Amino acid sequence: MSDVNWQQIFRHLPQDATESLVCSDFVEPLLQELGFSRWEWFPEFPTHPGERPVHYAARKSQTEIIFANHPEEPELLVEVRGRAESTGDAIDFSSATPQYQEARSQLARHLCAANCKTAIWGILTNGDRIQLFRKHGKVVFPVTSILEIKRSNIETIIGGLNALIASPPRALTVSLYNDKGGVGKTTTTVNLAAALAWTYQKKVLVIDFDPQQSDLTDILNVRAGVIKLSDCMLSRKFEIEETIQQYHVKSLKDERLIPIFDCIPSDPELEAYTDLFQQAKVQGGITRLQRLLSPLVSQYDYILIDSPANWTFYSQSCVYASDVVLIPTQHDNFSSLKNAIKVIQSYIPEIQKRRDDGRPIALPLFFNSYRSNGSVFKKTQTELDKIIEILSKYSQEEEQDLGKYFYFQTGTESDNRTVFTIPQSDIVSRSNFSHLPAALIDKKARAYYGALVKTYFLA
Repeated sequence: MSDVNWQQIFRHLPQDATESLVCSDFVEPLLQELGFSRWEWFPEFPTHPGERPVHYAARKSQTEIIFANHPEEPELLVEVRGRAESTGDAIDFSSATPQYQEARSQLARHLCAANCKTAIWGILTNGDRIQLFRKHGKVVFPVTSILEIKRSNIETIIGGLNALIASPPRALTVSLYNDKGGVGKTTTTVNLAAALAWTYQKKVLVIDFDPQQSDLTDILNVRAGVIKLSDCMLSRKFEIEETIQQYHVKSLKDERLIPIFDCIPSDPELEAYTDLFQQAKVQGGITRLQRLLSPLVSQYDYILIDSPANWTFYSQSCVYASDVVLIPTQHDNFSSLKNAIKVIQSYIPEIQKRRDDGRPIALPLFFNSYRSNGSVFKKTQTELDKIIEILSKYSQEEEQDLGKYFYFQTGTESDNRTVFTIPQSDIVSRSNFSHLPAALIDKKARAYYGALVKTYFLA
């Protein structure tokens, strides 16, 4: 800790402090406590042309170049709101309020700006509350809950922020889940892994946590080794690394085995956890999988978990272990849309409450196996009206705007609204029989899943 006198700061920072006062009297001392010298931050850092700057950008000096004099390649951004409602810059930090959601969205836009590619951390604060966010590629997600700042806990909070910032996890953990079956979760997992690993050279681990189907394990034709995932779920004497198998393909030229990505297969013993008595044997219950995977987040770029349908021990474990949830749906299946909304409104908040660090978040859903030649689904008016009707109904009931979960681009005109799609392709379904992801062997399929990677994950 530095010589910042937080007790004095709290005595003098008024409850109706304006945005500028929060910046000068709270955020600048905070940056000092986070290890940034006065020459390592820059106020009013411009990110997007035509949009207000982010309040602070910071970068610790690795060379003689001083960030305050050459504000380039920041590592941390801070977005600030005031406490004074009379001046219009205050924010209610309740996660359900429009003010909070707007501020959070603005921070995400700043982090994803072209001149902020190096930024991986974002802070949102008004001096009363604070929340830390992480950027992985183009995905921005919270790594703490909304923390209430008090005189008694400020040093503890800062210590926790420092610990997180000092050791950023390498991996983004993604569960593919929809409460409705038959929407292509496993096919998407396999081909997303292939696209990330083969096309974009990312180190990827996939996990089959659907023991009743074990489709991912069968499609890849991998089998559990001597130490299985079920062993690790029950006993701490086994290391999760011992369950990892390599998925590889044979070279057409010389029969060499070419490694593509790693896999933790399902195994028959996992199916025992459908029984409540067996679930009780798992220390930590649905938190166990996340704890098992914690040593692996420093070894991979992406960890993809294939989750079963229905809200069971298995799917709850998958969602709990994730940073984000990717939700495949089908445009012509009303049930898959309705169940996707259930995941967003009920199941993910349930896990967020239990984790108490803001995670996981839902990524915008996409239409899988859409019958079209295009990669972006431009909805007919009838289909669009039906989706808007669903959105309006559930938004009014839950006081939640669901549009951001459907549309990557939302314009003022209905025809500007687009949903990402994976077109229907026979090669995608046929390739499962050859134990080869379509994204490895077919140019069109590679383009489809490459677009999914670029749209959702890679900046």
